[in-house]
Amino acid sequence: MTESGSNDGRLDTIRVVVVDDQPLERTGNALILDSDDEIEVVAEAGNGVDAIAAVARTRPDVVLMDVRMPVMDGLTATGVIAERHPGARVIVLTTFDLDEYAFGALRVGASAFLLKSTKPAALIDAVKTVASGSAVAAPRLTSKLIEHYLQRSPTRAEDAEAVLDILSPRERDVFAAIVRGLSNAEIGDALVLAPSTVKSHVNAIFAKLALRDRVQAVILGYELGLATRA
Repeated sequence: MTESGSNDGRLDTIRVVVVDDQPLERTGNALILDSDDEIEVVAEAGNGVDAIAAVARTRPDVVLMDVRMPVMDGLTATGVIAERHPGARVIVLTTFDLDEYAFGALRVGASAFLLKSTKPAALIDAVKTVASGSAVAAPRLTSKLIEHYLQRSPTRAEDAEAVLDILSPRERDVFAAIVRGLSNAEIGDALVLAPSTVKSHVNAIFAKLALRDRVQAVILGYELGLATRA
């Protein structure tokens, strides 16, 4: 494993920072990821403060973030990283499938959520998926987490029309499909749109609603009560 702030000569390599306060967990995940030819672990950190410094220093594509850590937890660190380094995608790791810390991390900018019991091949696949920009065409576990916690909070249904007014009629259709967890290909099939057209609509929606990725879109949709309409 190297620690570098440059992508020179490694244009296709996915650069990852691994963050966990447990050395065995951290080293194990780093070794798993480094075993793949397309991934390079550029730094490791044992708490949120060190994670923020490592991201600033190495400019990774993906951060694998534990949520429960001393000094600074993963939720706080994720929010800082999302604000300061929007190009770095964060995957939060936790022991429990319905973890309020993990949900909080999704709300402040994480792109995906995985259990620590995730198998090595699935971990590698998740890093590649998030790095590709696909982020979440919402995996069932992430959707379950979002739904569980937002069911306990009042929806902002009264705000829905104001949000939708910003979007064109077709963008509204695409946004509703994103909230349902459809991928771009599935949206194209459902709405009879070319892949390039779907991508253009998705980018426009994210820009108009100031959304980071599909996870943020799904959370907003649930908050606005759109999930029940979709």
